[in-house]
Amino acid sequence: MNNTDITYRVIGCAMKVHNTIGNGFPEVIYQRCLAIELEKEGLIFSREVNHDIFYGGIKVGTRRADFIIDDSIVVELKALINIEDAHIVQAKNYLVAYDMKEGLLINFGNTSLQYKKIYNPKYNNP
Repeated sequence: MNNTDITYRVIGCAMKVHNTIGNGFPEVIYQRCLAIELEKEGLIFSREVNHDIFYGGIKVGTRRADFIIDDSIVVELKALINIEDAHIVQAKNYLVAYDMKEGLLINFGNTSLQYKKIYNPKYNNP
């Protein structure tokens, strides 16, 4: 299965969650609901995956991605009124830290589900 198929299926799962419970809940509720839908969809995923961040070979911290799907796509969730540039930058930073080509930023906080496909600038992407 290629990344386009996977992201399409993840977005479909997110839409099911948003259509079922709407907006207004904390991010962790959407994360738990999305995990249920991803499992129903048969997608292979890990939740709240920690990754060490290094600077000059020295560990300076840890970041935690909401989901890693099929060991190839980082999914970052938000429950905000709107996605802002800072959230897109954060999602790109996850891609760089995890060395993955693609990711999804999904926002459940708006009355309509918002999502954005994110690309790692290290790779040649559209």
